[in-house]
Amino acid sequence: MNANPSDFALAKIDEPCGYIDPYGLRELWFHTGTACNLACPFCLEGSRPGDGRLDRITLEDARPYIDEAVTLGVEQFSFTGGEPFIVRDFINILRHASTFRPCLVLTNGTDPVLKRLHQIESLRAQPHPVSFRVSIDYPDRDRHDAGRGAGSFDKSWAALAALDERGFDISVARQIDADDDSRRSEAAFRTLFAEHGLPTDTTLIGFPDFLTPGANPAVPAVTEHCMTAYHTEESRRRFMCAFSKMVVRINGRMRVYACTLVDDDESYDLGATLTESMDKRIFMHHHRCYSCFAFGASCSEIGR
Repeated sequence: MNANPSDFALAKIDEPCGYIDPYGLRELWFHTGTACNLACPFCLEGSRPGDGRLDRITLEDARPYIDEAVTLGVEQFSFTGGEPFIVRDFINILRHASTFRPCLVLTNGTDPVLKRLHQIESLRAQPHPVSFRVSIDYPDRDRHDAGRGAGSFDKSWAALAALDERGFDISVARQIDADDDSRRSEAAFRTLFAEHGLPTDTTLIGFPDFLTPGANPAVPAVTEHCMTAYHTEESRRRFMCAFSKMVVRINGRMRVYACTLVDDDESYDLGATLTESMDKRIFMHHHRCYSCFAFGASCSEIGR
């Protein structure tokens, strides 16, 4: 059942909070740390050069969770940041993870990727494929570079072409404005795919503005009624928190969080191991839960 965001203004704050009961672990995400080579003012992680809100991870940090996830039947490993490719150990982490399952990497596709292409190319020999999602906010160079820095647009397209040429699957993440004309925006991207010699059916994923960490915007509450009136058991299982977890390193400790979008809220900390996190109900009180609920936002490519 489709939800109309305007309907949720009627939800009462004192109604029971909506929730998701996880049913398994299909996808495990790793946050590689909030340090980044760029300093985008809209970054949902607040990432910038040298940022330490979330620590950079090492293979030693990630290995136990990769191995535990395999025993729990995980289907895919996915990685986000910050910018994963500024992490010194990241290629080693990918090599270990792709020994067991397919991997997806979210990246800005700029200098850290272009400088490590020779290392990335070695991952083609792995038992399982590694794919890449590059963030290109708008199909307009000036508008994209206004947020990410001069030259970023061309570098990201160069990275996409280089990865595609080396046989890796690629996708693109774009931003969705409040008044977005999705058909027009997607058509512009398809034209750019063709101009850069990329498949015109390349997966394109749009995201609303999730705001920066610590933001507390006034959004309608997602209540139990919302989750039953607008969703079935089947559709609730498509929420990421139903089938995925994210591992972060924060204040020197490895922790399991409920979602890739809620690492700024300790109430979504589910414990130190995947096993102990698996049966914990996820309450949808974060403002980004509303974005997932109302707009169908999802970081996952599983099922797309």
